[in-house]
Amino acid sequence: MTNSAPLAWRLFRRELLQGQLMLIILAIALAVMAVSGLAGVSERLQSAIRTQASEFIAADLTLDSPQAIEAAWLDKAKSLGLSSATNMIFNSMLFHDDKFQLVTVRAVDEHYPLKGEIELTSGNTEQLPQSGEMWFEGRLAGLLGQPQALELGLTEFRLTQEIRRLPDAGFNPFAQSPIVLIAMSDVEATQVVQPGSRVNYLYQFAGDSDALKAFEDYVTPLLNNSQRLSDVTSSESPIAKAINRAEQFLLLASLLGIALACAAIAIAAQRYCERHYDVVAMLKTFGASSQQIRHIFGLHLLLVSLAGIIAGLLLGLMLDNAVSLMLPAELASNSPSWWRPAALGLLTGLISAFMFCVYPLWRLLAIPPLRVFQADLQGLALGNWVHIVLSMLAMGLLGYLYSGSLTLTLSVLAGGGLLGTLLALLGMLMVRLGHGVGIRTSNPLQLALAGLRRRARQNVVQLVGFSSALVLLLTILALRNDLLSEWRSQLPADAPNYFLVNIAPEDEARLQQFFTDQQMTLGDVYPVVRARLVAINGESLISAAMAKQGDAGRVGIDRELNLSWQANVPAHNQIIAGEYHQHAGEVSIESKVAERLGIVLGDVLSYRIDNQALDVKVTSIRLVRWESLQPNFFMLFHQQDLAPFAYTAMTSFYLDDSQKDKILALIQEFPTLAIIDVGAMMSQLRGIVDQVSVSLSLVLVLVLAASSLVLFAQTEAGMAVRQRELAVLRTFGGSGRLLKMATALEFALLGAISGVIATIVAEFTLYLLKTQVFELNVIWHPSWWLLAPLFGATLVALLGLWRCRQLLNKNCRQLLTA
Repeated sequence: MTNSAPLAWRLFRRELLQGQLMLIILAIALAVMAVSGLAGVSERLQSAIRTQASEFIAADLTLDSPQAIEAAWLDKAKSLGLSSATNMIFNSMLFHDDKFQLVTVRAVDEHYPLKGEIELTSGNTEQLPQSGEMWFEGRLAGLLGQPQALELGLTEFRLTQEIRRLPDAGFNPFAQSPIVLIAMSDVEATQVVQPGSRVNYLYQFAGDSDALKAFEDYVTPLLNNSQRLSDVTSSESPIAKAINRAEQFLLLASLLGIALACAAIAIAAQRYCERHYDVVAMLKTFGASSQQIRHIFGLHLLLVSLAGIIAGLLLGLMLDNAVSLMLPAELASNSPSWWRPAALGLLTGLISAFMFCVYPLWRLLAIPPLRVFQADLQGLALGNWVHIVLSMLAMGLLGYLYSGSLTLTLSVLAGGGLLGTLLALLGMLMVRLGHGVGIRTSNPLQLALAGLRRRARQNVVQLVGFSSALVLLLTILALRNDLLSEWRSQLPADAPNYFLVNIAPEDEARLQQFFTDQQMTLGDVYPVVRARLVAINGESLISAAMAKQGDAGRVGIDRELNLSWQANVPAHNQIIAGEYHQHAGEVSIESKVAERLGIVLGDVLSYRIDNQALDVKVTSIRLVRWESLQPNFFMLFHQQDLAPFAYTAMTSFYLDDSQKDKILALIQEFPTLAIIDVGAMMSQLRGIVDQVSVSLSLVLVLVLAASSLVLFAQTEAGMAVRQRELAVLRTFGGSGRLLKMATALEFALLGAISGVIATIVAEFTLYLLKTQVFELNVIWHPSWWLLAPLFGATLVALLGLWRCRQLLNKNCRQLLTA
């Protein structure tokens, strides 16, 4: 035994051919496939969702700046292979004869838009205004009397196209100025923009993810306080929330797949080492040193791990390719690089094989030679807590390396910890009940119960796999359904697709009558008062720029706020602290603004409105669903507080496409109203939700497949012991029917117990995920307490019977000689 490598290779080849290594190789392959395969699919889906969603900002990345950025920044983007577009946005007056109107001018270069298309009333286009042309929103023509040309500064522009929607128009019902689009080359001739003019420069970038990340890393340290870099997930827009939640779901699915595979590896490693106890004892009896045995089984385990990793990477690649064939064309066309999922898979295989095998291998190498004569000797008496600690460390490390989210990783670990605790308690109970239990053949149920108690330790190991698979299924299924339900409830088919802003108080009654006459339904009317928050509890607020310069004071909000009043809590708002106000002098504040400004219940807020002071007390804090595409406000007051101030109002309504002619009548009747069409945005958002739905359903199918593999692997456990027991039972006259029923009942009881445990752990894990990660309402699932045990009992019983079918069909002689 001077050379360990040949012996390790022969041992590996023999056991591989005999199928004895199948379980541990399958477990490692499953872990690698869960990461490389699910990661590949998840990244493909994330890329596809982001690609379509990026049309909401007409780019992959945007940079806002109050001044033109350095040319070196654009040169850097070009050197990285990024395409870019430059926009100038400023307010100015347009003139036609004796009429004038304040507008938002958007000057764009020839590359705009990088993503999406401009929607005109004449159809979508990839063209842009030519020099001397101006594209305009329809309400502008109504305000100025349908002119053919307008003056901007020193230049006259021809009105050539009516804009229905710009791809990056966003959702801002408080934007009251009509938008006009001109060529960047025309700005200088207007002489509107002078030194000191308030201009916003918007730079847009598009390209592959690696180049975008490199550019972001380059430019972020160079930004000043007034510049902002963002992508489609950076804001509180409806699409940002949907994308972030979808990506978190895809990460969670892969994380749970890792946890499931880790459980399978832990079980397989334990069985691998137990099967070699006698081999180690014999090697030591024949004079092998501890160092030789370490080399033999270290190399043997390395060969097993490499086989599992290679198999897992191949399966992951096949899975990703198979999935791409089943996806819609717009999803399948996105092909992220394969190296990251493959590298993650390789790292997962190595870490999981090492961390989960250290303790079982440690125990294996400590087996004494006397085991040859006394089979119950196991050598090392170190507690299982070492294995548990190493296993949890491995799961936590893999989870964080993959997701980069500590909250998500800790939530999964907490669920795994609860599962382990419940199984440990159950194992102690089953071991205690199993003392002195023999084999009884009186009836199938009694025989099944006796088998459960007699094989208590082995059954607890099987319960780890069964329960983990069911927890994974319940968690993913519940989150998928809850996410889709919430998204679709926010975008019902009759959701308002038009907003009316700038409604004068004297026009409200007439507007209501117009809608009644047209048989249209008008939504809630929200008064809007512009104000500035100047103090909290008498402490004056300073701007963020002043704070950066070293000025002392409490930082406030550097802009005017839109205030409103409502008698009742608006839809898509939830009171999370205090009570909604019913008296004058009270205000309700949005939760994130309260958190940002450090506002708590009872604080007194001071506002400046039309050079008048207003003090109110905070009596409630609201959680606002900004993704609802409904009018929402940071602060809501009592009517008596704001009624003395000048205000305009806003509202919304739904109009079917077949009734578009009523919009023209509305414009003619109320020419000063601003009408905002969000129908196209809602259609685009629904399309993305549909894509997310396909993605989530696909991930659920993949998780089902992974869970089935683990369930199947767990039925392999204890086949040798079960074969000996069946031989004894056959010898004592047990019939085939009795043994089949007893086997089915034993597996069914295991499945039912797994279902109960899985329900407890899934409800706990869902609570953590919904409150800490997804910000969803917590919904309990009482039906699971019946359905999960039934499903677990049926599935595990069928798998168990299928796996034991050959043993159950053998007679006594065949069982003894097998």
